[in-house]
Amino acid sequence: MNKGDLVNEIAQIVSTKKQAQEVVDTVFSAITGALKKNEPVQIAGFGSFKTAKREARTGRNPQTGAEIKIAARTVPKFVPGKALKDSLK
Repeated sequence: MNKGDLVNEIAQIVSTKKQAQEVVDTVFSAITGALKKNEPVQIAGFGSFKTAKREARTGRNPQTGAEIKIAARTVPKFVPGKALKDSLK
């Protein structure tokens, strides 16, 4: 499933595809905005989104074998909820 498929699923519930697109965009931007502020996002029955810090490290270029420095950065993490895990069994 991709974003377009999700919009089509929601469009079956709301009146137009344009409204469904706005709903999907609003949900994604709300999650992104909270993560930018380092706030966790918890959706009951689905899971939680949070951020994690990756330390700077040294890696290797796989083509040349040369060492490269990889900068520290903040990355998003998703932890599935119990209900989501149980639904996949």
